[in-house]
Amino acid sequence: MPSLLDRELWFPPLESTHESGLLAIGGDLSPERLLLAYSLGVFPWYNPGEPILWWSPDPRCVLFPDEFHLSHSLRRLLRKHSYRLSQNENFAAVVYWCRRLRAGPGGYGTWITSEMMHAYRRLHELGFAHSIECWDGETLVGGLYGVCIGRCFFGESMFSRKDNTSKIVLAYLMDHLRDRQFELLDCQQTTDHLLSLGAREISRREFTECLKRASVPPHGPLISCFIN
Repeated sequence: MPSLLDRELWFPPLESTHESGLLAIGGDLSPERLLLAYSLGVFPWYNPGEPILWWSPDPRCVLFPDEFHLSHSLRRLLRKHSYRLSQNENFAAVVYWCRRLRAGPGGYGTWITSEMMHAYRRLHELGFAHSIECWDGETLVGGLYGVCIGRCFFGESMFSRKDNTSKIVLAYLMDHLRDRQFELLDCQQTTDHLLSLGAREISRREFTECLKRASVPPHGPLISCFIN
């Protein structure tokens, strides 16, 4: 059975994770708990009306910067597009559009609850959550956001309001991570789209070894190496 969390700041050993990937239930989305979760390789994912669910899937889908696959069509798009790309220019708007484009009638049907939006905006204010934006003039047409601890970027969500703009921001992010010698981008869940871009699955044990190499606590200081 998954562990039930309370107000105390802790998570059970990853070895106790259910085969579904579910590790624990409950707790809160305080910055302290979120940073502890990510440093252990755990992330929250739940639907509106549910308690907070904490996951540590095995295997884990990751994208190593040197393995990012640029198709010929994406290479052409990157050479020819006229969009402007930015970092952390409007984090709140990126989260908003990630939520809006996944929500059904009434704003339901997405894991990006109002509570989640507030929690990640707080992490952004503390320097641990970051966004990449794609602009067409003054209009935000694509973006992604995630959490950075040490030299690991934990991807949360992305969106496109025009064709392929999410691919453009992902390519921009991977260049940024490669230039700064990041260990990996954590994709959390496996999809055919991510696999087509060079992502692959690794075991939970290998994933935690990557966290060590990336100086993620307790193997390094609690810092973000993203740097604009």
